[in-house]
Amino acid sequence: MQLPAHKDISSAFGLIDGQLVQVKELIDRQLSDCDEPVSQLVEYVNTHTGKMLRPGLVLLAGAAVSKITDEHIRIAAAVEIIHNATLLHDDVIDGGQKRRGLPTVNSLWGNESAVLLGDFLLSRVFKMCSELEPEVARIIAATAVRVCEGELRQVIQRQNWQLSESEYIDIITEKTAALFSSCCYLGGLLAGASETQAQSLACFGLNTGIAFQITDDSLDIIGDESKTGKTLGSDVDKNKLTLAVIHLLTELDENEKTAVKTKLSTKGEDRGALVEMLRRYGSLAYAHSRAQNFVAKAIASLSSLKESDAKEALIETARFAGERAI
Repeated sequence: MQLPAHKDISSAFGLIDGQLVQVKELIDRQLSDCDEPVSQLVEYVNTHTGKMLRPGLVLLAGAAVSKITDEHIRIAAAVEIIHNATLLHDDVIDGGQKRRGLPTVNSLWGNESAVLLGDFLLSRVFKMCSELEPEVARIIAATAVRVCEGELRQVIQRQNWQLSESEYIDIITEKTAALFSSCCYLGGLLAGASETQAQSLACFGLNTGIAFQITDDSLDIIGDESKTGKTLGSDVDKNKLTLAVIHLLTELDENEKTAVKTKLSTKGEDRGALVEMLRRYGSLAYAHSRAQNFVAKAIASLSSLKESDAKEALIETARFAGERAI
């Protein structure tokens, strides 16, 4: 089955609709036993779910090897809770006012509540991990460490105008792609994958995650908030260098670089001129082409897996990751 390239992940995830419902139900159960007013905040986050991309990768990776089990459902729920916790913290760091088309927790209840709610979600993951096989729990814990380290590195590198493309890739590998990779690795491992198959799936997830973040960073610059459902422009406002901006700075002479750095460092500066420069110098196109390179690497890494609907759905997921900002 050859799936067409879409900007919507629903076509690929149609294979696992039933299991994703089970994942959502398990998340509800894991987070339901808390008192007011905490339950109000938890319900707000829980009711407004996103694309469930990371749980979907766990499930599709399992299906591409063999069968989806109850353990896949538990792992998928855990990684989605981790992801939601990071979003709560991200919105505080970036000053995000909208997420999934609705006001963010920090905009409604304040930064303190958002940070502590994120911590609360992570504590529930710790509890879930205590009931998992030690190796699985170790992988989830190590991945959470990598995600936090990547986020911290990004914050430290703000306004580092000498940040290289390779350093940028290293950062997004940790903050985003590591979780994608672990989702795919665990999905395969729990389905009885050989080490070769599991590593192939891990490679697929890593490259898909890199493509996803490159594309997400471009979307932050040129996207439409009414379509993305979240606050855009935070990377520029917070002086986070993205791949398109890194490419632009390599194309400019020193005077032009100084002018761009001033624009990037000035709060409230009109970003239209920056977007025009990114287009004129081919920087947005460059970022897109690099995302496509990682999509191609992701797809190639699945060559050792047998042909199946689940494998094709993984391929479509990788294509989705690299096309969202077009």
